[in-house]
Amino acid sequence: MSGCPFHASAPPAPPPPSAARFDLAEELRFLEEIHEQPALSLRLAECRAAHAASRPAPLDSAELRHAARVAWRNHSRCIGRLHWRSLEVRDHRHLDDAEQMAASLREHLALAQNDGAVRSIMTVFAPPDRPGGPAPRIVNHQLCAYAGYRAADGSVLGDPKNVRLTALALELGWRPPTERGRFDLLPWIIAGRDGAPRLFPLPPGFVREVPLRHPEHAWFEKLGLRWYAVPAISDRVFRAAGTDFPAAPFNGWYMGTEIGARNLADRDRYDQLPVIAEKLGLDRRRPRSLWQDRALVELNVAVLHSFEAEGVKLVDHHAASAEFMKFLEREQKSGREVSARWDWIIPPLSPATTEVFHTPMREFALSPDFHAREPDATPGCPF
Repeated sequence: MSGCPFHASAPPAPPPPSAARFDLAEELRFLEEIHEQPALSLRLAECRAAHAASRPAPLDSAELRHAARVAWRNHSRCIGRLHWRSLEVRDHRHLDDAEQMAASLREHLALAQNDGAVRSIMTVFAPPDRPGGPAPRIVNHQLCAYAGYRAADGSVLGDPKNVRLTALALELGWRPPTERGRFDLLPWIIAGRDGAPRLFPLPPGFVREVPLRHPEHAWFEKLGLRWYAVPAISDRVFRAAGTDFPAAPFNGWYMGTEIGARNLADRDRYDQLPVIAEKLGLDRRRPRSLWQDRALVELNVAVLHSFEAEGVKLVDHHAASAEFMKFLEREQKSGREVSARWDWIIPPLSPATTEVFHTPMREFALSPDFHAREPDATPGCPF
């Protein structure tokens, strides 16, 4: 969400500094929002002492919950931050065994799916036992994802984004369906404190999925497209009070364009626009006919219609834009500047029709937040 390249009033911002560059005072500032003196001074002193001794911050569950919510409020790539206070945080820092973590993740996903009324959930597992020391990890990018099988000719059946993860799952002994398909749910790969990756296949029918159909075109349902209900990110590091939590999966709910304008539409993903354009009878001989645009709209109509028909929570990009503008207004009244990366905030479908497209934005580092996990330097380590 760098500065908007089309507005002189919003010059591109430099990349945000690494979370490691924050001083401890910045890391602990979120405690000021929930404590008054003398409790604040005591908690600051306890966290500073832990940091000096290279121990994880001794946050209690209430402090951890607030830190997680503030991390969502701070995250520059998220358009849905209006709802940051609604995040439910599960304090599972006592868990560092892969089997226990898998059981906890099944609970997380069941709570998040909530029979279609998707809830925002975050589960925080054990931090490292020392700086740079081992911590439990979830290898999957998301708790729900579809396999990508690469054939000898280089083609991919399923989601090309997950080819590497699929290969690792197969290497670890995963048995996919006898007849492999485009929407085979991948197992979880979890490494506990011992560092050994273990495989956890998902129970059949456990993941809520939405079959896609169109309100006007009966042929659309025969394309066999589907998507899962909950986007639960599981490979980002949650940082708070000078402590990194490499295993802290969290979810909100989908914005329709994430599925209809990216996952199913991108050429390096499911690439469905040519198929839909052909079914619509559009002229694909040249881009000027706007066949891609017209197919993209109908694909997104199908996503919105199908999720609504199945009773699964989903927001459209116009509503999400309006919510983000309300979030900006609330933060301004609270005296907080919002860090936002413009190219992530604007929706990938008809962005100029939304107010966020015309809003200058600036990205800068804040803490608590989420950041990418650095690859392990151990030779042969899959993560």
